[in-house]
Amino acid sequence: MRALGLNSYRFSISWSRVMPEGRGAINAAGLDHYSRVVDALLEAGIAPNVTLFHWDLPQLLEDEGGWLNPELPRYFADYATAVFEALDDRVPMWATLNEPWVVMDGGYMYGVHAPGRSNPREAALAAHYMLLGHGAAVQAYRAAGRHRIGLVVNIEPKDPATPTLEDAQAAQRSDIYMNRYFLDPAMLGRYPDALPRLYGEAWPLGPTPDLSLAHQPLDFLGINYYKRGVMKRDDARPVERATLVDPPGRPKTSLNWEVFPEHLTRTLLWVRDTYGDIPLYVTENGAALDEPPHVDDAVFEDPARVDYLRGHLRAVHEAIALGVDVRGYFAWSLLDNFEWAQGFAPRFGLIHVDATNQNRTLKRSALVYGEIAKSNGVALGVRA
Repeated sequence: MRALGLNSYRFSISWSRVMPEGRGAINAAGLDHYSRVVDALLEAGIAPNVTLFHWDLPQLLEDEGGWLNPELPRYFADYATAVFEALDDRVPMWATLNEPWVVMDGGYMYGVHAPGRSNPREAALAAHYMLLGHGAAVQAYRAAGRHRIGLVVNIEPKDPATPTLEDAQAAQRSDIYMNRYFLDPAMLGRYPDALPRLYGEAWPLGPTPDLSLAHQPLDFLGINYYKRGVMKRDDARPVERATLVDPPGRPKTSLNWEVFPEHLTRTLLWVRDTYGDIPLYVTENGAALDEPPHVDDAVFEDPARVDYLRGHLRAVHEAIALGVDVRGYFAWSLLDNFEWAQGFAPRFGLIHVDATNQNRTLKRSALVYGEIAKSNGVALGVRA
């Protein structure tokens, strides 16, 4: 990172590593690991950007119900406080949760991610307690922290698959279910009015859930953007009653995600216009792309990723030119990594990793991205 010229690195801390039982005793060796990471980053002139929860929960807490346990917000705030006390003197930027919607949707609505549950009522409860955990952690930071704290959400602008009313309504439901589910409570102090109606009898929280704890002043929002969602009506799917379709005519990543950088500009404008002029960071943006086997130590050529990065960084610059307060951009990801249920096959990294021996090789995209970072956009043809 230092050689590339990057000036910030976003990473997460594992709750299990710091508090193996989820509460109580701190694993000093685990916390010291992160202290050394922070010190190494600062020595290299790289600002740490730390996320407290990126989906991994201590097993003992999962055994007690996981995010269905109303005590989880308090436990999360206690864990966060321990991390703040150890690292906040050197970490200038914190996020409470990363993409809580994915935890709710994948882990509790459809069961494709841990903990593998498929129950709309449980999904609503898990979302609620994650929101309260977020707010409790922000409160804990305000009591002792000295820098900035925010929330990271994933956003997909939603378009109807056809001009029909039923698909237009499907896109609207999907927008409420995905994009507004966590931002409305965190930023406005309420769930979207339509959300309980979408859940119907599965909504467990009553007509006016208390979200005062979740609604805390934030220093920034992190926006993770990968694609838009083109939606059609599908009554077989709970709550949103909509499903994604594959839009023709656009390039796709290896995960079949549409490449459409203009919609990043649209996303940033929507967040500003909906929730006010809060500082924004693009905390994740990137592409999984098919790559040939690597055969030597030369730079790994990945022209499609270079084009992807250039296009999306220009889209960020367009949002800035239109008055959006975007403070930074983090490519996902520095290294090829483990992509949850999809394993090591999807390659998002700027640096190629051989999973059999951990050998690392720069891709062309890393060098290009580094030049853009070092020049503050001049190498992109713009100036941030």
